[in-house]
Amino acid sequence: MKNKIPQHLAIFPISNVVEMTNLTARQIRYYEEQGLINPLRNKGNQRIFSLNDIERLLEIKSYIDQKINIAGIKAIFSSKKQEDNVIVTNDFTFSETELEEIFSFVQMKMALLKGNKEK
Repeated sequence: MKNKIPQHLAIFPISNVVEMTNLTARQIRYYEEQGLINPLRNKGNQRIFSLNDIERLLEIKSYIDQKINIAGIKAIFSSKKQEDNVIVTNDFTFSETELEEIFSFVQMKMALLKGNKEK
């Protein structure tokens, strides 16, 4: 279907989100206060949600149902965010941290090689 709603487009008011997720408005506001979601605001300062926001709320609800607390959910989301920051080069996959370590190692080796050539 070509006329799909873009996942990031914020178009749903909280009343619709309550119906779609089976969460209360208070729960949704609490998850926002905790930094787990970040809905946009319209000109009247009302929250408006995207399909991505709704998917995230359903994910939060699933974790809560599994007895995972807010701190645990934050850790899961943080871990997922780090995984999203992975860079793929050829058939090798490196995280930003690994690439920085490789770069530092190469710089150190080059400095040693330059030092040996000068002797």
